[in-house]
Order: sequence, then structure tokens, then C-alpha cells
Amino acid sequence: MRITWFAWLAQHADEYGYSDGPLRASTGTGAVLVTAALFWFALHRNRPAAMAAAGVTCALGIGWLAFH
Repeated sequence: MRITWFAWLAQHADEYGYSDGPLRASTGTGAVLVTAALFWFALHRNRPAAMAAAGVTCALGIGWLAFH
């Protein structure tokens, strides 16, 4: 499922920016949060790494959406 999610996200990366309206922006934000959660669950045995990966994913993802 994780590989499928990342493939879908890569395929639709240009469609969900904050400049595309509130519905697409909320979809893009949800996609960033799901991706961060997947990183958290993938690294759950090492809590500091999981927190760092999820935090960096959120920061970079939401930052990318803001300037997209």
C-alpha cells in the first residue's frame, strides 16, 4: 500500500496546490499528512527518527504546496 500511495502522490503532485482553491488545497494537505503518517508508521520502532521524518515531511510538503 505504501508504494501505491507514493506512486499516486508522484503522479498527481502538480494538481494539489494552495493556489488551486480550497478543495484541492485541503486534498493536498491531507495527502501530505497521510504521507507523514506513513513515514511515522514505517519508522515506529525508532521514535526519534519517526518524529523527525514525519516533521520534515509535513514541513516540506506544506511548504511546497504553499509555493506551488
